[in-house]
Amino acid sequence: MLSALDTQPSTETEAQVSALIELVGTRVRAARKSASMSRRELSERSGVSPRYLAQLESGQGNISIGLLKQVALALGVSMEALVGSNDATQRMTTLFLNADSATQAKVLQTLEPQRNKKAQRICLIGLRGAGKSTLGPMIAKDFDMPFVELNAEIAAKAGIPIGEIIALYGEEGYRQLESETLDQIVAENDRIVVAVAGGIVSSAHTFQHVLAQFHTVWIKAQPSEHMDRVRAQGDLRPMAGNPQAMQHLEQILKAREVHYTQAAYQLDTSGATIATSHALLHDLLRKNNIALTP
Repeated sequence: MLSALDTQPSTETEAQVSALIELVGTRVRAARKSASMSRRELSERSGVSPRYLAQLESGQGNISIGLLKQVALALGVSMEALVGSNDATQRMTTLFLNADSATQAKVLQTLEPQRNKKAQRICLIGLRGAGKSTLGPMIAKDFDMPFVELNAEIAAKAGIPIGEIIALYGEEGYRQLESETLDQIVAENDRIVVAVAGGIVSSAHTFQHVLAQFHTVWIKAQPSEHMDRVRAQGDLRPMAGNPQAMQHLEQILKAREVHYTQAAYQLDTSGATIATSHALLHDLLRKNNIALTP
């Protein structure tokens, strides 16, 4: 007959369980980053809360088999890949996480075909007034990359302003030029920062191309700040003769959010200075080994 003492886990067993929990968390975090997936996106796909995923990835969450299976399916990996006993894998994971950012980037470029596909192309998405055109050139300068504002490139390609393109060829013609110009940018650049118009999500094909070929960052802010920034640039058109302009802007943002949230990363610039937003974006790109100075 077992005594109460016999049923208590030994110190060695507890240590092994803690080590396994930490290992699973490390592997989940590595798999998520390999898939260029935000924690919020993984939460939406797996049904596991962002808070619990944060605990899991930090080695503090003792996840159930059922929930871990949901996470594995969302990540597109096997359960064995997350919990299997593989000393070599554990050692490689530890070495990777302890390596400097340049070394990690080289490893990822070698081992991740999808990441190679995106190279070091960065695309800033979001509504007008989020700060894409301001932050884009600053980040491009940080990492010695070219910067392109897609609409400016489209206008240069067509030889006429965007407004005239739409007037002459309609929305469909503009979207065709948008897609062709984007294809050209991808074909000619492995390292570039691109800011796209907020309405690029209107074309499912083009937006999916952006998600596949670029490391995407949703630059977002409160609707009132979007409006204030546009007006601060000297453009009063959003408010001219339109008392419902703010309500309309909120509706546009709400309609597009479902698309914007597909971006791999998000940066909220609400209430932040340009300098602060710049520093946050720089750190985000550096931390995730997306942009490296050549």
